[in-house]
Amino acid sequence: MVDFLKRAWAQVNLDDLAFNYKTIKSATAPHSKIMAVVKADAYGHGDKFCARKLAELGADWFGVSNIEEAVRLRSCGITNPVLILGYTPPTFAKCLFENNFSQTVFGSDYAGELSRFAVEAGVEVKIHIKCDTGMSRLGFVCTDDRTAEESAVLAARVAGLPGLIPEGLYTHFASADEHERGREFTETQFARFLDFKQRLLGLGSSFSLYHCCNSAAFMLYPHMHLDMVRPGIILYGLPPSPETKDCLPLRPCMQLSSVKSQLKTLGRGTCVSYGGEYKTDRETLVATVPLGYADGYIRAMSGRADMLVNGVRAPVVGRICMDQLMLDVSGIPDVREGDGVTVFGRQGSGQILIDELSGYAGTINYETVCLVGKRVPRIYTENGVEIGMQGLT
Repeated sequence: MVDFLKRAWAQVNLDDLAFNYKTIKSATAPHSKIMAVVKADAYGHGDKFCARKLAELGADWFGVSNIEEAVRLRSCGITNPVLILGYTPPTFAKCLFENNFSQTVFGSDYAGELSRFAVEAGVEVKIHIKCDTGMSRLGFVCTDDRTAEESAVLAARVAGLPGLIPEGLYTHFASADEHERGREFTETQFARFLDFKQRLLGLGSSFSLYHCCNSAAFMLYPHMHLDMVRPGIILYGLPPSPETKDCLPLRPCMQLSSVKSQLKTLGRGTCVSYGGEYKTDRETLVATVPLGYADGYIRAMSGRADMLVNGVRAPVVGRICMDQLMLDVSGIPDVREGDGVTVFGRQGSGQILIDELSGYAGTINYETVCLVGKRVPRIYTENGVEIGMQGLT
């Protein structure tokens, strides 16, 4: 058993992660590789254990946001190819080469600087050129004939720069998770991507990997799998949007728990928490829970969310504090100080979904799991046994 301070903790089930990966693998086009996206500390689940498990399961590539995340994977023993999806200072060209990282290139000026520093260091850096087909974030703009032609010429020049090895061409979809409203635009983006590919081929630039599918596109547009797919949120058992929740059988990997640090009976009309906005309307048994917005349980859920106490829903009352919050546990049998509370996940016959909490906070499940704070240790289980911990080190 893993020893840790049981104030608040997130349990990550690696068996569920394996189930999700195998489900994704079975739905992937036979010729397509899988890039497991583990950016943002594996969407809050902890990259060390998750990446190791995904590598064991056969993930071909890993996708990260920045060079710090990429270096961390190498320090965890990951030897697979890694694509850095975001910006890396060109001065890190030697680091990119020494760690066998592939770097996204999204503009000719950036590519020129990366080339210059690579040549100065006497190295060659693998690159994936990103084209902007409508996301309007990073990439060579190719949203109409004029911009596509201009960008193709620039991208072809980039592919021929010294010190750079062109390896991949990719884009990112903006509305693939909005199946009905976003279908036309997603198909438009895909058509623009294929057009850009052909323009580059016409200019003598080809790549070994063409890829465009995020989680939603992976599920909804199998004809777009191409050479590689980039599942992210679905690896961790969460749907990209309500419209996609039934596309694949997925198992949420994370459960967040805490304890009841104190129980007290408050009389009718007693104010609870900051500002006194909440007042008891009867004699109320209140449990204090040592979890708050510093742990990622944000104030927007004050007075909206529930937690599970002995398998029964108990409402959050009063404002959520930085490190603590209060629950109304009146009428719940056998409530004791020190016993566990389930913030999201299952307890007995009860369940609180991450998407439910996200709705209360006016956000999406991606943000809810990413916000689970670093001071909340991640406890990893496999075959029903605790095998390790990330955090509190």
